[in-house]
Amino acid sequence: MPTYKITISGQVQGVGFRPFVYGLAKSFSLTGTVSNNEEGVIILVSGIKDDIKHFYNKLLQNPPPVSKIKNSKIIEVEKINFTDFNIVPSTKSSRLNLPLTPDFAICDDCKNDIQNPENRRYNYPFTTCVNCGPRWAITKTFPFERNHTTINDFQMCDACEMEYSNPADRRFHSQTNTCKTCGISLVLLDNLGNIIASTAENIFKKIAKLLSEDYIVAIKNTGGYLLCCNAENSAVIKKLRIKKNRPNKPFAILFPSMEFLQNDLKINEHQLKSLSSAERPINIIPLENYKGKIALNEVAPSLNQLGVMLPYSGILQLLANELAFPIIATSGNIHGSPILSDNAEALEKLKNVTDYFVQHNLEITHPQDDSVLKFSAKFNQQVLFRRSRGFAPNYFESQINSEEKILAMGADLKSSVAFFPNQYLYLSQFLGNLQNFDVYNRFASTVNSFIHIFEQQPEVVLADKHPGYQSTQFGKEMAKKNNSKLVEIQHHKAHFSAIMGEHQLFSEKVLGVIFDGTGFGDDGNIWGGEFFDYENNEIKRISNIDYFDWMLGDKMAKEPRLSLLSLASDEMIGVLSEKFTISELKTYQSLKKINQLKTSSAGRLFDAVASLLNIADYNTYEGEAAILLENSISDYNIKSCKTYLSNPENGISATEIIKNIYAELQNGKPTEQIILNFLYTLAFSIIELAKINNYKHLAFSGGVFQNTTLVDLVIALAPIEIKLYFHKNLSPNDENISFGQMMHYLNSKK
Repeated sequence: MPTYKITISGQVQGVGFRPFVYGLAKSFSLTGTVSNNEEGVIILVSGIKDDIKHFYNKLLQNPPPVSKIKNSKIIEVEKINFTDFNIVPSTKSSRLNLPLTPDFAICDDCKNDIQNPENRRYNYPFTTCVNCGPRWAITKTFPFERNHTTINDFQMCDACEMEYSNPADRRFHSQTNTCKTCGISLVLLDNLGNIIASTAENIFKKIAKLLSEDYIVAIKNTGGYLLCCNAENSAVIKKLRIKKNRPNKPFAILFPSMEFLQNDLKINEHQLKSLSSAERPINIIPLENYKGKIALNEVAPSLNQLGVMLPYSGILQLLANELAFPIIATSGNIHGSPILSDNAEALEKLKNVTDYFVQHNLEITHPQDDSVLKFSAKFNQQVLFRRSRGFAPNYFESQINSEEKILAMGADLKSSVAFFPNQYLYLSQFLGNLQNFDVYNRFASTVNSFIHIFEQQPEVVLADKHPGYQSTQFGKEMAKKNNSKLVEIQHHKAHFSAIMGEHQLFSEKVLGVIFDGTGFGDDGNIWGGEFFDYENNEIKRISNIDYFDWMLGDKMAKEPRLSLLSLASDEMIGVLSEKFTISELKTYQSLKKINQLKTSSAGRLFDAVASLLNIADYNTYEGEAAILLENSISDYNIKSCKTYLSNPENGISATEIIKNIYAELQNGKPTEQIILNFLYTLAFSIIELAKINNYKHLAFSGGVFQNTTLVDLVIALAPIEIKLYFHKNLSPNDENISFGQMMHYLNSKK
């Protein structure tokens, strides 16, 4: 009987692939071996030729649920006489060349185990199997084997070893296998570090009781700490806001179950699928016909939407089983700092924020925030707000062919890192604002972790052109240290390259619409409302939102009233006098007269509109004014909309838009209709520019396109012959800059 070698690459380690292959091979009475190596899964199989063929086809057609096969190959090799089929230990003969494995939400089988009093894992919060549990969060190196993770600190007991060795068991070769006898321990402490309870004492009843009594509890989850409190109690939420220094930014809500969630909120099929997925992200849901008791204005001040999620780990599931109310579950950090995961550091930094701590002794090597997404109301377009737990650090949609080892440093405000050390692209989790020292350190450790895991130093380092970015400075230092080639890429061209890379558009003629807050432009001004032409491997800036004055640096992004001042005409002095003191107005108007720096920022245009409509004069969190602006729209009829530009085909004049909005206000036009007209103006202008210039492909990127109403309006206005491309697997915001830098560089070499 012949022997074949089958090679499978993709997301095939840490997903139960080897035990799945074992069971399938046994069902076909085949002999051989299956193992992991640095490139994926290697199968050697002997048997009847037709049986091997059927085995191979079934393997590709119905792989394990959380696996993702990218490539496969089968070749006949010299005959090997196997006596049985076995899983053999991983070997590593060269550098790693396979996708890493993200964290997976607890599966239904494990959820049933921890809720079944007859099961030996009853109430054990770290119950996992081949289909679920932490992966990237506990990874030290690869291939994905127990001894390459922090779970290796816990030696399996005899019962776990028996499961691990039993081909009929769901935990056959499950690398994260533990139980209450041999596994991870959980403790409840007060904020002085005194132990109150442990896992053995049914700790979850105590935690639930504390939350019901309106205490704040910091819970160390599988990806880092979460700060939790009763979402129905306004007083404790206000206390958390003060202690965390988070005055208005909305909190995420953990619902005990899908049934509870559906009783409170209307959930559509797209949201249902997302909330139940292996990634289990936070979904932003409209508060349509809300029936619950959540303290809405304290949880999401002035907003008509909630960020909701369901339990995705054993810890959260066992807590949810004891809860009769939803809880706040927000990142365990001080506002602006990275999510915490180290026990001692959390005790030190959060002791004045929380009343109690829930800690465990599993080391988290890659802390991650929860991922966040939203579906647009009209067309259910998926928009990622944050790409982190469940998605990072893989990215499967890119097609890269390069011999160079490339590291992209990304942006500063919503930073991420992209690394191409082999045949795969690795895209880190959301890291945060690099102006924060702790975030910068997390960014540096992520870069170093990639280099350590893949045993590769970058030959090319890509960075933003902004000379003041921390990521750019880090990239310059790394390139100098390693004698690597440094390439600086303009911010908005990286955005454009990111959306083209996601949809593989580099062979097309494309109009790129890049709307965001700020980016250092090629002409030295602050860009942010750009139209690019792509054709024949070249990006050209063909239009932009008309320049207006850029004032007072970063202060402008924090105070929407300054954007209004920049764009206001003399007739608006009455409006401005209500927003500035006499001395402020005099000083700022003097600065405006001598100002040389200009901007085309769509983000600042949104700020100006929000200020003019008295929605927001100050941003307490990034993008607050723009979020509140969209939030003012409940529903709309596109036929009622009009444009605020007299000649939209000539481009977008921010000054004319503000002037016409002011006139509408004076005439008593409702605020909701004005906002809708403003968004319609942008969407209509974009489509007109595309039609006039005969573009058939229209691609969008930049944080402004997290505005799902704007996305829906563009979709509604686009004629059938124009194809629209929005981010789906990446966030439109600056998280995609590292990926865009990678795509821009690789395409420029063609």
